[in-house]
Amino acid sequence: MTLKTTKLRNAISFALVAGTAVTGTAFAQDAAPAEQEATTLDRIEVTGSRIRSVDAETSQPVLVLSREDIQKQGVTSVAEVLNRISAAGPSINRTFNNGGDGSSEISLRNLGSSRTLVLVDGRRWVSSLGGSVDLNTIPSSIIERVEVLKDGASAIYGSDAIAGVVNIITRDNYEGAEFRTHIGQFDEGDGDRQTIEATIGTSNDRGNVVMSLSRVEEGSVMAGDREQSADPVYGLGSALYSGFSANGKIWNGGPNGELSNYMIVPPGATGIGPDGQQRYALDQLVPWNVSEHAYNYAADNYLLTPQTRTALYLKGRFDLSDSITFRADALYNERRSEQQLAGFPLSGGPALGNDADTLLSGDSYFNPYNTIYGGDGRDVTWSHRLTEQARVYQQNVKTFHTYVGLEGSFQFADRYFDWDVGYNFNKSDQEDAQIGDANMRNVALGVGPSELRDGRVVCVTEPGGDVIDGCVPFNPLAPAGSVPAEQMDYILFTAQDAFQNRSESFTANLSGEIAQLPGGMMGFAAGVESRKESGFDRPDAFVAAGYSSGNGRQPTEGAYDLDEVYAELLIPLLADVPGAQLLEFSVASRYSDYSNFGDTVNSKFGFKWKPIEDLLVRGNWAEGFRAPSISSLYRGLADSYVQFGDICSSDYAGRTATIAANCAADGVPDDFIQQTNQGFGYFGQTLFPFSLGGNPNAGPETSTSTTLGLVYSPSYVEGLDIALDWWNIEIENALSTPTTSYILDQCYVEGNQSYCDLFSRRASDSQIVELFLVPQNLSVIEAEGYDLDVNYRFPETAWGQFNAGLNASYTAKWESAFTAEDEPTNAVGMYYQDDPNWRLRANANLDWTMGDFGVTWISRYYSRLVEDCPFPGEGLCSDDDRRDENGLAARNTLGATTYHDVQARYELPWNGTVKLGVNNVFAKRAPTAYNAFANSFDPQYDIPDSRYMYLEYVQRF
Repeated sequence: MTLKTTKLRNAISFALVAGTAVTGTAFAQDAAPAEQEATTLDRIEVTGSRIRSVDAETSQPVLVLSREDIQKQGVTSVAEVLNRISAAGPSINRTFNNGGDGSSEISLRNLGSSRTLVLVDGRRWVSSLGGSVDLNTIPSSIIERVEVLKDGASAIYGSDAIAGVVNIITRDNYEGAEFRTHIGQFDEGDGDRQTIEATIGTSNDRGNVVMSLSRVEEGSVMAGDREQSADPVYGLGSALYSGFSANGKIWNGGPNGELSNYMIVPPGATGIGPDGQQRYALDQLVPWNVSEHAYNYAADNYLLTPQTRTALYLKGRFDLSDSITFRADALYNERRSEQQLAGFPLSGGPALGNDADTLLSGDSYFNPYNTIYGGDGRDVTWSHRLTEQARVYQQNVKTFHTYVGLEGSFQFADRYFDWDVGYNFNKSDQEDAQIGDANMRNVALGVGPSELRDGRVVCVTEPGGDVIDGCVPFNPLAPAGSVPAEQMDYILFTAQDAFQNRSESFTANLSGEIAQLPGGMMGFAAGVESRKESGFDRPDAFVAAGYSSGNGRQPTEGAYDLDEVYAELLIPLLADVPGAQLLEFSVASRYSDYSNFGDTVNSKFGFKWKPIEDLLVRGNWAEGFRAPSISSLYRGLADSYVQFGDICSSDYAGRTATIAANCAADGVPDDFIQQTNQGFGYFGQTLFPFSLGGNPNAGPETSTSTTLGLVYSPSYVEGLDIALDWWNIEIENALSTPTTSYILDQCYVEGNQSYCDLFSRRASDSQIVELFLVPQNLSVIEAEGYDLDVNYRFPETAWGQFNAGLNASYTAKWESAFTAEDEPTNAVGMYYQDDPNWRLRANANLDWTMGDFGVTWISRYYSRLVEDCPFPGEGLCSDDDRRDENGLAARNTLGATTYHDVQARYELPWNGTVKLGVNNVFAKRAPTAYNAFANSFDPQYDIPDSRYMYLEYVQRF
């Protein structure tokens, strides 16, 4: 069918800079003869292509979530919606407390959030220094629908579109007013959520303006309030409580100062010093006992972190003429979030990884070994968990977005063309506060020499020496909760950090028709983009100087810019002939020139073939890339405490003659034993911080993705649609940071001196005290699987209208190797810390409406996982006695899990809607994972043993 009206001119136009997927007709006036109106078909633009077509199905698989779909799920953020789709892998969210920062991300195909491109109205959104987009900066109130392209698209959109593209389409051309509120909480009485949204839109014959204001408040859940998270490891009770107890503890309390002879001030002990000073004598100390004195730090943590978000959104268009339109939109979003950990496990002395001046001086008034009290005057290695003040981390993130542009259309040589030019600006400013860390300079002064003068304990330069002005003596051996406020105020400080991420771009696009082919009109799109990315991380001066008890880090700051040009062709070869109701091809290519690593070209090829009207066969091959992030390039050195096994240690199980010889050549003695925090609360963790940093020589990751699929809509079963797609993604030169074990292996096994230069040992005992970790283009990844989408709209009955749907993703392969020379390992079905590799994820839904009443039932399925058992012989793991060729290899099975959600709604006579819903109807417990971090279940699962119940009301005017 040949389309000749001016509606085609408007339908194939680029409404927005990066290819917004807006359905329906454009806004310019029709000028064609009225008798041709019957042949006009509206064209739509679907994420993954910038050329519009009358067919919503493209050569690439796209999942569409409408506003109605989203509002049936009873969630309060776009992140929760996206992380429920079956193609989503694990990503950071509000359940991440230790290690979280209040952000929520999306990781398609479990390939990492930085390899999933997030667009808003087809344009790039601001990303973090690490290259990921925080979905909490996008208010759900402004969303019209979400399109998820489950395929690579770097030829269309540029960097980051390796695993797929999420395109969030905002509300447009809205008229009227709407008020929406959501109130909910878990059946345990916690995790309260409240939202208020108000949207208003108005139009005239020249334009439209939409404004939306929203406020979301999400409350916390404490880990101690759920059985599965109340202990560090569910089922082991106090066995893995922290050795950094709430009461003051001496680590070298033996007759000869043995570090393994632990003495502790017992709970409830009464100090014997004058004037209320809490000093404890040697005979008051008791041997440290795990069952009595170890500290349950897990119960003090948030299980679900609190957050508030406030947003104002404006969007408008104005027709300057019949062929030129001005468009603009703006957003302000503020997020306030918080995480909480147990009070800091403060310690002093080199044996616990601190400077020597943090030992409790033998001349301290609070040292029970002070010679004044008949002791031997030894300096004391000590610890005291600061239960007097929890560690609290707060974020205030302000996101600004602005877009302004012109778009228009014109006719040339009997062909219709559309153009647009625009400027896109995004910025996030973040201020962080860290409360509960200690100023180690003040700690060192506070545990130095002190004595009683005029009824007051004061810091002195030496016994009988001058008083140190401003110094407050610190008693680290106080019982839990009894450190005086004056001492706490002296040793604690609040760190203030600042971050910024900024992105701005100029774009210009042209699209239109080229020539008539047997299958239809050949279309094209072409454009240019110039973009700049910049950002910084400016830590508190005390943190940067290394004076904080927490991890220190240096400032990060960097920027890069790029210029790009792209072109895309749609080639319809055949239509309405036997064996080819449709046969069309698409090709695209993009040239990108980066200021930091150079240029790259990425192309794609796709096809669509309809051998019969009911069946569509589609396929796509695409090249992709991901540019290194600002953090990967310019990250300042940051402390990191890591777990590793030193292969030079004489008790290392894999020690060979070659390793022993190379270690000896490096000056490591034969009887060397690695010292770690084993038994101190974090198994195998180094006592000394290693250094993470950026690599300015990092290059781009490259990928190749392939899809092949079928879409079947049988005419003999009206309302049934089935789509089945095979997909494969191969990534080369993936950025990864070598592990400590890999670095040591390269040094002592392979003899690679460049890796030996990355670490140093302490001369006194050969312990590794410094090690440098930077990202490198080393790794390879291959993922492969199948997606199935089934939707069926039942024939309407006297009992109402039923609709059923199934969305499933099956992963057949997820292989990775640290280097291209290594043997890859397949992670499918395995669980690693914060990394569940489900073989199958699926969502099924059944929707019923009858008159003004409706009910939706949603089931979310996660397949079983297997993990290596870290506690063999404890009777915890499901396969405690499993053995392989190397001996005992215990494993634990995480059973398949299905959550059920239900929502009932009623349309009220006054144009309002009331909704009642329950998520996790049966209060399903998450499968216990013994390799999970912080809690005994992975944070991708729902809060255990809890139903979330909510009420929503929507009023339209």
